[in-house]
Amino acid sequence: MKKDKYIKILKINPINYNLKSDLEKKTILNSYKIFLKTCNFDIQILIQSKKEDLNQYILNIEKNVQKRENNFLENFSNNYINYIKNLNYSKKSATKNFYLIIKDEKNKEILNSLEIIENDLKEKYFKIKECLSRCGNDVLEINNKKEINNIIFSFFNTRKYLKK
Repeated sequence: MKKDKYIKILKINPINYNLKSDLEKKTILNSYKIFLKTCNFDIQILIQSKKEDLNQYILNIEKNVQKRENNFLENFSNNYINYIKNLNYSKKSATKNFYLIIKDEKNKEILNSLEIIENDLKEKYFKIKECLSRCGNDVLEINNKKEINNIIFSFFNTRKYLKK
């Protein structure tokens, strides 16, 4: 980032909490409480929501419907297409990406400070990964510079990103 400031971006693959049993929900919440207590450092949560274009998906279903000779499957497929069109029209079809951003700063008084920062960020990453894995989430470290730039660009240029 700016001079002497470093970040690490982690992508969090979410779970579907609503599909869990009551016992699983309690376990997830307890694990999440532990995560919040354990992470005694600043984190930034970034949620990107992008409207999905389902037109190609709808076209593929329509092509398959034309191949069918079964009236039941044709009616079912047409109802499904209408359902998807309504979702798409009402803008309820969206992809959400979840990121955690952790940061560190270079200490000018300490030699080899960059190595210390890298180790500190890596330690924080493993702490987050361990805690959120207990909740059922997958935690991925984003290392690809192009992907990092896209995430940061989309964060600062939300309107441009949503039009893509």
